[in-house]
Amino acid sequence: MSAKEYDLITMGRSSIDLYANDIGAPFEEITSFAAYVGGSPTNIAVGANRLGLRTGLLTAVGEDKVGDFILAFLRREGVDVGFLPRKPGARSSAVLLGIEPPDRFPLVFYRDNAADMQLTIDDVLAAPLERTRALEVSGTGLSREPSRSATLFAVERAKASGATVFFDLDFRADQWHDPRAFGVCARALLQSVDVALGTEEEINAAMLSDAAQVRITHQQVSAPTIEGDVEANVRALLAAPSGPQALVVKRGAQGASVFLRDGTVTDVPGFPVEVHNVLGAGDAFASGFIYGRLKGWDWYESARMGNACGAIVVTRHGCANFMAFEDEALAFVAGRGGL
Repeated sequence: MSAKEYDLITMGRSSIDLYANDIGAPFEEITSFAAYVGGSPTNIAVGANRLGLRTGLLTAVGEDKVGDFILAFLRREGVDVGFLPRKPGARSSAVLLGIEPPDRFPLVFYRDNAADMQLTIDDVLAAPLERTRALEVSGTGLSREPSRSATLFAVERAKASGATVFFDLDFRADQWHDPRAFGVCARALLQSVDVALGTEEEINAAMLSDAAQVRITHQQVSAPTIEGDVEANVRALLAAPSGPQALVVKRGAQGASVFLRDGTVTDVPGFPVEVHNVLGAGDAFASGFIYGRLKGWDWYESARMGNACGAIVVTRHGCANFMAFEDEALAFVAGRGGL
């Protein structure tokens, strides 16, 4: 075991997530919501902590009751938030989520003046990045300043201390002034990370240069359809002179594929389950995948663990509050053919 204090620090957005209790109801007919905690890096921190990794979270919340709600949950979970700043004049963010299985999960972000987008270089300097084995950052943190510079600096600082850097592409179109700007920023950051993770849509978005490739419907503002050749885009991203050792494509029920710079491709099957809610599945995958890599597992075993964590959470109502624990995930895998 490494002598470093943390196994993983994640950085980026956090929120109160309000999930519809009216399963199957159109969004405009929802009558009540359940309150949980969310935001991709926050979900990953909680998921990794439940799997037994020593985790910390660098996000920011406002001086408001929503911030109190988020912090209270994270402290109960055992995620270190001792270096998490509160931002006067900014707001902790919120997300409203509908659940219409099997394939409609509309969500609405409330992120105007979001506190986590106010993370600064000084906040990064106050975080113990030299004492972590790994850092995970997300694409939404690149969408505006000062968070963009803080994210780039965090990666630079973590790499200098020998940490492994994971980059979740986390493309949310409505958080960008132009979806093509996401591709520009993502490609710049990819040069400095060790492992990148994304859905097929996010891989295409990372190579986006033509607005005609984007098709956005009323139901897909946060996750539009991005047209492109996924495998060709993966090859293009990995062909850059510098960049990640691996690019992991999350394929939902079909599992995941791990593409390496040497051309090796490892397809890892998923686990068939009855889907209740797909929101948070990718973050659960990331927590399981990072767990495996930090345990010294190979790419297949790590992605298999990620698939298991994703499969478990899609049978449940929310994200962070429903992430799998280590014994539970290992038992799930063992009962379905093992790693």
